[in-house]
Amino acid sequence: MKEETKNVKVIWADPSAIGLFGLAMVTLVASSQKLGLTQGLSYIIPWAVFLGAFAQLYASIVDGKLGNTFGMTAFGAYAFFWFGVAASWLIKLGAFGAALAADADPHQLGFAFLGYLIFTIILTIGAMETNKVLFSIFFLIDLLFIGLFLNSFGIMPELTHNLAAVSELAISIMSFYGAGASVLNKHFGKAFIAVGKPFGIFKKTEPISIREPKLNA
Repeated sequence: MKEETKNVKVIWADPSAIGLFGLAMVTLVASSQKLGLTQGLSYIIPWAVFLGAFAQLYASIVDGKLGNTFGMTAFGAYAFFWFGVAASWLIKLGAFGAALAADADPHQLGFAFLGYLIFTIILTIGAMETNKVLFSIFFLIDLLFIGLFLNSFGIMPELTHNLAAVSELAISIMSFYGAGASVLNKHFGKAFIAVGKPFGIFKKTEPISIREPKLNA
């Protein structure tokens, strides 16, 4: 008896909306504390874990299945950032013991913020050829990490704290806008919410894998 082989195509929806929504929610809640509208960190942690981390991690996994390297990398990197931040807050609050909290050095967080600033600048360049809304979000994230990095080392603390606070709120607003555009533009099948054309500075060509470089004959 001849066996029949069937190919099943699994269709995944664009995860950008849920990823941007997760980013919008966590930055909205976190910025409220930086702006002095709320106090403490306890109620920020769940939103950091479930919206900042898990929502963006889900978006990263789906983007990976869709072959979107940029989206997979960006959402995944920021998901793990919020996992790290949430764990750092728990240490600061003494959830893992007084000894661990007493041993915490905020300068180490500063170096983590510096690393994410470098990484975000790279993504900002890539976002220039996606759309202007995404570019604006990454540009604001650059400002956020500049503020966090400098503040963690006590450099112009009031100014850098305010820079981080305002940038984080602006990230939330732009991410809500981007999430809305991702949902409604797909839902209506047209540019229901404008996202802006790419800058057109860099021309896309066939990507070259760093593991399989092209060799000259």
